[in-house]
Amino acid sequence: MEKPTFNQLYERQITLSEVGENGQNLLQEAKVLIIGCGGLGSNVAVFLAASGVGNIQLVDFDVVSISNLHRQVFYGLNDVGKPKVSCLKNYIENITPFVKVTESQGTISKENITNFLKSSDIIVDCTDNLHIKYLINDSCVLNNKTLVYGSLHKFDGYVATFNHDLGNGNRSSNLRDAFPTIPEKLPPTCTEVGTLNTIVGIIALHQANEVLKITLKKGSLLTDKLFIYNSLHHTSQNIQIQKTISTDEILSTFNKENYQALNCDFSDHINIINTAEFWDKMKNENVVVLSFSGNLPGNKYNEKVIRLPYFSFDPFKMPIKQNHEYILICEKGLLSYDAAIAMVEAHPNLKVYNLENGTNSLNHI
Repeated sequence: MEKPTFNQLYERQITLSEVGENGQNLLQEAKVLIIGCGGLGSNVAVFLAASGVGNIQLVDFDVVSISNLHRQVFYGLNDVGKPKVSCLKNYIENITPFVKVTESQGTISKENITNFLKSSDIIVDCTDNLHIKYLINDSCVLNNKTLVYGSLHKFDGYVATFNHDLGNGNRSSNLRDAFPTIPEKLPPTCTEVGTLNTIVGIIALHQANEVLKITLKKGSLLTDKLFIYNSLHHTSQNIQIQKTISTDEILSTFNKENYQALNCDFSDHINIINTAEFWDKMKNENVVVLSFSGNLPGNKYNEKVIRLPYFSFDPFKMPIKQNHEYILICEKGLLSYDAAIAMVEAHPNLKVYNLENGTNSLNHI
């Protein structure tokens, strides 16, 4: 079809008195960095692009997988195995000619994050890694960038606008004002405990809505508060946050922190196996895999895989075959390690193994 004009495409939005042509032009000039292009990031990117945000930078290291499709609805079966950033860029370019999309396939790190931040006005955190979330937060504070934060846990979603310029030389609270340090024992990820697709879309739209309000300078922002929504019971609350952590404190932390998960201090009585050993053991017909993070990459040996919810795992009630070997796996090898300890305590003579670094290590072979 013939290319639409700017006013034709955004007619309904321009009609809003709170937007108008001036507001639509502000959106066109906005520069937004979206870190993570999974369930949150893909939805945020598409809705911001459809709203007319003119410059969107996408960063993600991952490729589309089958298990993504139930909640990352802007990818399709034909995208499986392809980089998420490329698929998302293609989708956006198909719905609007007025948005410039820049894609970067790779991981965010302490060494490269400043280069990503400097070309954007608003940063949107759509990651699912707690260490990376703190890295993004700290870097936004140190580089005076507004951060729109989002995270998920089962039926719960969390949204906040951190480190926003309040117009008086001060900035609003940030993640460390709410949670000063990275927890030593990390909560399970969505891979390990599951998530409902609707909560993903709901929280992503709240994030996109914050970006639009920030750009248009309209409405009330989620500053100095954490918005929490539960989709199962349709409840919400705002947790007030007081600014208590100074920029100097965050700078000191940034200089010392490596923003990487610490390896478990594995006990001697838990057998740890690496990727090569894992695949070698899978050839044995008497091996069973207890998985807290889904099936194996490429659906290999999935007849050996028993998928279990971590929170209801009880090794004392499991039907155990004493002549079998049991390998426990999760996304990072941390939850499965705790479960392996419980397995050994329940069945001292059983051969139990934990996969080092979890299924993340299997995805990189």
